[in-house]
Amino acid sequence: MKKIDDRTNANMEVALEQACRVLPYGGDHQTRKRIAHRLLNSARHGNTTLTEFLTVARAALKERPIRIRHKAQATIGSEERSR
Repeated sequence: MKKIDDRTNANMEVALEQACRVLPYGGDHQTRKRIAHRLLNSARHGNTTLTEFLTVARAALKERPIRIRHKAQATIGSEERSR
């Protein structure tokens, strides 16, 4: 396994934060974990720049399943079904 240097690690962290900024509360654990794994794989294959990592992170974000559901929406939905 290739050792990841400090600069590459910092670039991956910035890419993860920037990609997840569009998600409610910065994203759930599973989504962030999936993106982080993609970033690590990218680094192991030689990518080191912030631009490369942003591309990988945004692509991973687009692939994630849409599962955003708030308590308020769940409550409204159950009230409508009971009518």
